[in-house]
Amino acid sequence: MQQLRSEKKSSHTIRAYEVAAKSFSMTSLPGEGDLSWEETSSIPVRQFHPFVDPNNGRMDAWMNSLGELKPSTINAKIAALTHLLKWLGHTVPDWIQRPSRSRSLPKTLGRRELARLRKAVSESEDPLAMPVSTLMLDTGLRISELCALDIDDIDKEDLSALVIGGKGEKDRTVLFTQSSVEVLESWEPIRERRLRYSNEIGLRAVFVSSRGRRINPRSIQKMMDRLAEAADIPKSRLSPHTLRHTFATGLLERGADLVTIQRLLGHSSIATTRVYLEIGDQTLREIYHRAQRNPSDPGDSQVGGDGQDPSSELVEDKIESAVTKP
Repeated sequence: MQQLRSEKKSSHTIRAYEVAAKSFSMTSLPGEGDLSWEETSSIPVRQFHPFVDPNNGRMDAWMNSLGELKPSTINAKIAALTHLLKWLGHTVPDWIQRPSRSRSLPKTLGRRELARLRKAVSESEDPLAMPVSTLMLDTGLRISELCALDIDDIDKEDLSALVIGGKGEKDRTVLFTQSSVEVLESWEPIRERRLRYSNEIGLRAVFVSSRGRRINPRSIQKMMDRLAEAADIPKSRLSPHTLRHTFATGLLERGADLVTIQRLLGHSSIATTRVYLEIGDQTLREIYHRAQRNPSDPGDSQVGGDGQDPSSELVEDKIESAVTKP
């Protein structure tokens, strides 16, 4: 675990690696009987090295136990075990076959779903609904980054926020619009009131719960579930990550280049950002075929009376900020 922390792996990745290592270590060979984690974790390193040798049949038996899992899950477990074996000085055999997976496109909200969500947010009695959803749609923040955001990280005059220790422990700057400033200023009195009853002295978190504690991803997902129900959106289609994807695809559809989107999202590789090109192509095809089926159906119109999509103003403001910011 210490090695993974030194590599700046996230807590989620470390946990996944730990689970994979434990399951592999408890995989027994014929004649060994059932193995417990207490037994295998106490094996000295010199004995553990031949114990986990990928050519002794243990890895083969372990992979056979993964057969019912999704390809993406199997690949993640193999990656975790590969990391462990290399650290112990083993070479992963060439016969290891990683299952191919069809890459699923990120879930995004359609314009009508987004309009219903905004209406549900405006009518919500949860004071966190408006600032959280607005900031996520305006910045593309990951949920972990939103929860970790402190008051000192936000620069209202510059319309930006500093994300400290994002994924991979990378710092970056995200941009937002005046609408985010307005909702944050409306949230501040509620935040201060909640902090009066907090046991955490000097808490600098932007978003705090009704108990005066820093919010966590689980509570935000529960809030999203309530908003999904109010907006008549399937819960499976609405999550903090859905809002992040919606932010990114909106930028792309309004002309932002991939490098700009990559920097705003904090992707370490442009290949991760490139998946949004596929979403853009899919959206284009859907609009084209819908127009061909009902060329004069006003119910399918996506623009306002001035020929502009009324829901695009927020995204266009973001692109303008991204282009003009030095």
